[in-house]
Amino acid sequence: MILLRSSVYFVFLVLSIIAIGLPISIIGWVLPFSINSRLANLWGRLNLFLLKWICNLDYRITGLEHLEGGNAIILSKHQSAWETIALRSIIPHNQSWVLKRELMWIPVFGWALAVIGPIAINRKAGREAAKQVVDQGIERLKRGLFVIIFPEGTRVAPGERKKYGIGGALLAEKSGYPVIPVAHNAGVFWRRRDLKKYPGTIEVVIGPRIETQGLSLKEINQRVEEWIESTVEQLPGSIEKVEQVSTNSL
Repeated sequence: MILLRSSVYFVFLVLSIIAIGLPISIIGWVLPFSINSRLANLWGRLNLFLLKWICNLDYRITGLEHLEGGNAIILSKHQSAWETIALRSIIPHNQSWVLKRELMWIPVFGWALAVIGPIAINRKAGREAAKQVVDQGIERLKRGLFVIIFPEGTRVAPGERKKYGIGGALLAEKSGYPVIPVAHNAGVFWRRRDLKKYPGTIEVVIGPRIETQGLSLKEINQRVEEWIESTVEQLPGSIEKVEQVSTNSL
């Protein structure tokens, strides 16, 4: 049943990309950025609804009040594809995402991504990629956008850790903008490279703003990593428990 529901959701996911992503990729170039951003946020909300309706996968957020008070740099835990969809809806503002440029080569989805102003980097470029994040990130922040970065750079399974990259912390150090950390346990319910979406409730915790003026790159990264990882450790759920609940519900 879980596999069937997940397969049905995948079909709807593709249809949602075509229904919203194709118009953005065709006419988005002549539309104001705010309209394209709202359409992308609508796509996120639609898929959160579909996940709840089809897969019984819901979510609960604490700390939404920390998004108030102006735009900032969002540094989020990265466990699954869920947060790449959900954050578009959870952060109801104009956004710019730091992502690998290869994503923009995906038909329709990638074309729409290119329209909504990402910071698309070549992850093999090293210092040039870091400079691009800083230069373009500052420009986006000055325009009032939230800049969203996954400091781990790739999805990391629950219970595992990966060294945080310096891109987000460097942008915060150079720009002086605050950082808002985000922790969640989405990888328990939607695993990396797995079609199955397990039923349950994903916990999302938005942390308090970290004021970065006067802090070094190392201090910023350390504070962000400590908060995110310690918060994730306190979140309920494990893959084994999800599997047990799912087996009993069949």
